[in-house]
Amino acid sequence: MSPKQTDNNKKNKKARSKKADIDKNKKIDANKKKNTSLRLENDVLKRLKIRAIEEDTSVQSLVETLVLNYLDDR
Repeated sequence: MSPKQTDNNKKNKKARSKKADIDKNKKIDANKKKNTSLRLENDVLKRLKIRAIEEDTSVQSLVETLVLNYLDDR
């Protein structure tokens, strides 16, 4: 095998290893969270998305924080 082929094989092996690590992490994360859906008025969702952008976060993170705060206040 030429040195170039050996180098390419090493790169491919590393790429496969990284992908396996990412896939493994996704499986772990998937076990921690569950999907849900909800219906919001268009204006409410738009305002929520704008707020997420302003706070440099995601709608998911905002909703989760709001729900946790609500649950902790009881």
